[in-house]
Amino acid sequence: MSRQAQQTHEPETPHLEFDGSTPYEDYVRADVLTHLQQPRSDDPGEMVFLVTTQVMELWFTVIVHEWETASQALRRDDVPTAVDALKRSVRELEALNASWTPLGQLTPAQFNSYRGALGEGSGFQSAMYRRLEFLLGDKSRSMLVPHRGTPRAHAELEKALHEPSLYDEVLRFLARGGHAVPEAVLRRDVSEKYEPSPEVERVWAEIYTGDQNDPLVRLGEALTDVAELVWRWRNDHLVATRRAMGSKTGTGGSAGVAWLEKRARNTVFPELWTARSHV
Repeated sequence: MSRQAQQTHEPETPHLEFDGSTPYEDYVRADVLTHLQQPRSDDPGEMVFLVTTQVMELWFTVIVHEWETASQALRRDDVPTAVDALKRSVRELEALNASWTPLGQLTPAQFNSYRGALGEGSGFQSAMYRRLEFLLGDKSRSMLVPHRGTPRAHAELEKALHEPSLYDEVLRFLARGGHAVPEAVLRRDVSEKYEPSPEVERVWAEIYTGDQNDPLVRLGEALTDVAELVWRWRNDHLVATRRAMGSKTGTGGSAGVAWLEKRARNTVFPELWTARSHV
């Protein structure tokens, strides 16, 4: 075929004939995803709320996957793989946080038009979000209680409760590298919420005072990026809720804005922040 003929040749028609569903559908399961929505009111705004919430659940799932990947890599002393997973999770957290955009402008009347459809449903009942919080070190056995009626979710949360958090794995990795992480931190009950340690703060201060090309500095910065975006997630949630419902009691019987304000004050990976005052 001549060069001119090649340049004018029309592209071939894509393959259109398949036995059964398309390979795309087999892989993505789009038909399942796009038929999961079952609004409970006649308000058109409920569809936006429902789909956005489901999208958030998918982002929770992939972020949990990334942090578990990072934890497993740190157990192998594989910092590059851990940092890569953390950096991916940063982009995913940015996308998760952007999910508040469709909901952040709701007026109280607009939210009230379908709020009753939620019944006692509330985001704090999300099993996947609870796994995300457990990986951050924010452990609480009482948060397993809402999931007693769903055996798989309860079993997964029970397992996550008793496993080291991402930050526990970071500190164990630092200790294996000769850093002075105290035994009390290394041997703590990992089913309890992590509490800050002055000795761990000094470890991070020493790392940040040293060579700025040290892989441990890159690890610390990747963790700090994660912590910052988790803080932004909690604050965006707080602002969206405050705009939509003020200080009313939240769905599911929570204290609503007051409960979210308390959550927003919790610092993720605390010594990574306080150590900066000593560098």
